[in-house]
Amino acid sequence: MSNRKKGKSRSNYIMQGSILAAASILSRLIGMLYRLPVTNIITDHGNDYYSAAYEIYNIILLISSYSLPLAVSKLVSAKAALGQYRNAWRIFKGALYMAIVVGIIGSVATYLGAGFFTGTLLNTPESELSLKILALAVFFLAVMGVLRGYFQGMGTMMPTAVSQIIEQVFNAIVSIAAASVLFQYGLSLDKKAGITDGRSGPIYGAAGSTLGTSLGALMGLLFLIVVMMMYRRVLRRQMRKDRTGSREGYGDILRLLVLTIVPVILSTAVYNISGILDQGLFKYLMLDVQEIEKSTVEVYWGIYVGKYKLLTNVPIAVASALSASTIPALTRARMERDRKEMRRKTEGSIRMVMFVCIPSAFGLTALAEPILQLLSWNTDPVAAKLFILGSAAVIFYGLSTLTNGILQGIDKMHIPVRNALISLVFHLVLLVVLVQVCKLHIYGVVISYLFFAVMMCMLNGLAIRKYLRYRQEMIRTFLIPIVSSAIMGLSCWLLYTPLEELIGFRAAAVICVVLAVFIYGFFLLLLRGITEQELRAFPKGYVLVRGLKKLHLL
Repeated sequence: MSNRKKGKSRSNYIMQGSILAAASILSRLIGMLYRLPVTNIITDHGNDYYSAAYEIYNIILLISSYSLPLAVSKLVSAKAALGQYRNAWRIFKGALYMAIVVGIIGSVATYLGAGFFTGTLLNTPESELSLKILALAVFFLAVMGVLRGYFQGMGTMMPTAVSQIIEQVFNAIVSIAAASVLFQYGLSLDKKAGITDGRSGPIYGAAGSTLGTSLGALMGLLFLIVVMMMYRRVLRRQMRKDRTGSREGYGDILRLLVLTIVPVILSTAVYNISGILDQGLFKYLMLDVQEIEKSTVEVYWGIYVGKYKLLTNVPIAVASALSASTIPALTRARMERDRKEMRRKTEGSIRMVMFVCIPSAFGLTALAEPILQLLSWNTDPVAAKLFILGSAAVIFYGLSTLTNGILQGIDKMHIPVRNALISLVFHLVLLVVLVQVCKLHIYGVVISYLFFAVMMCMLNGLAIRKYLRYRQEMIRTFLIPIVSSAIMGLSCWLLYTPLEELIGFRAAAVICVVLAVFIYGFFLLLLRGITEQELRAFPKGYVLVRGLKKLHLL
C-alpha cells in the first residue's frame, strides 16, 4: 500500500472513530439528560428497581447480541480487505439468521425468567415488571447489532452513529412520559388499597422508564433497515467487482461467528456480571449480615447506579466507540501483515481516549457538587463523595475498554477473558473486605469498582506490549493531558465559590463547565499535547484548525 493510501486510511479510521465517538457521547448526553427528570420522578428507590432489571437485561443482551456488531464487523472487514464482497455479504446474512433465532430465544427467556432473575438472584422482586418490558428490546437489538456490524466492517460508522441517536431520542421521550404516567398510576393503586408506603409508584415508574428502551430500539432498527435498502445499489456495484471464485458456506460462517463471539462474550460478560455480583453481594452484606434497613440500602444503590455510574459512563462512551472502529481497522492491518500500522493505530486510539477521559475525571472530581446541584441531584451528600472518591474510574475504564478492543482486533481474543476473570476475583475479595470488614458501605463498592479497572489496564497493557512489541508514548498521551486537566480542575474549583456568591449556583456551574473545556483545550495546545494532523481527523477538524490558527493557538 502506498504512503498516500496509508495516510488516507489512518485519517479515515480516526475520522470514523470520531464520528462514532461523537454520536456515542451525544447518545450518552441524551441518556443522562432524560434520566434527570426520570430520576426525579421515580426517586432513588425507583432507580434501584430500574438498575436491577437493567443489570439482568444487559447480561441477556450480552449473551444474545451484544458481541454481534464486533464479530460481524471483524469478519466483514477481513473479507472486504481482500475484496471478497460476496463473502462479506454472506457473513452478514448468516449472522442475521443467527441473530433472529438467538434474539427470539433471549426475549422469551427474559420475559419468562423475570421473576426468578430479579427476586431470587438480586433480592429485588420489585424489578420484575421492568425486566418483562425490556424483553422485546433483546430481539430488536440482536437484529440491529448485525446491521451495525456490517456497516462498521465496510468502513462506515455513520449508520451506527445516526441509529444510536434516533434510538436514544425515542428512548428519552417515551421514558419520561411513561415513567410519569405509570408512577402516578402506581400511587393511585396504593391509595385505593390503603397502602401508605407508596412503593407501587417507583415500581411502575421504573417499568415506564424501561418502555422507552424497547421502543427506542425498535426505531433504531427501522432506520437501519431503510439504510440497508438504500445501500443495495452500492452493494451490487461491489459484487460486480468481486472476482473471488470460492464462496463461504453458512456452516463455516456460523463456526467463525461462534469462535469470534464466544471470547468477546466471556470478556464482556465479566464486566456485566461484576455489576450483578456487586449488587447481589452488597445487598446481602448490608441487609442480611449488617441488618441495615432496606430503604437505606435501596437509596445507596440508587445513587450509585443512577448518578455516579450514569455520569461516569458518558466519557467512557468514547472508549467504546473508538474500540468499535479500531477493531476492524486493526483487523485490516493484521490481514495486510503491517505491524507498524497496527502499532500506529493502537497509539492513536489510546491517545484519543485519554484526551477525553482524563479531563472528564478531573472535572467530575473538582466540580462534583456543582454538577449534581445543576442536575437537581444534590439530595444526599453521598453522591458528591462518590464522585470525589471514584472519578478516576473514567480513565481506567475508558482505557481498559479500548485495550480489550485492541487485543480482540489483533486476534488475541482469549487474553481479555483471562485478564477480566483475574481482575474480577480480586475485585470481589476487595469488595467484601471494604463493605463488611471496613464498613465503608457504598464507598467500598466504588473503590473496588475502580480497582477492577486498574487491574484490567495493567494486565491488558502488558499483553499489548508483548504481542505487538508496543511501547506506549507517555508524555503526550498521559502527562500533558494530566497537567492540563489538573490546571483546569484547580482553576474551576477556585472560581466556583466566588461565582456562586455573585450569580447563583446554577449559572456558576454552567460557566465553570464551559470554562473547563476552554482551559483544558488551551493548555493542551500550549503544551503541544495534540497535533494539527490529529485535530484534522475530527469531524469538521479542518474548521477547528483554521480557527485555532487565526487565534495563533496552533
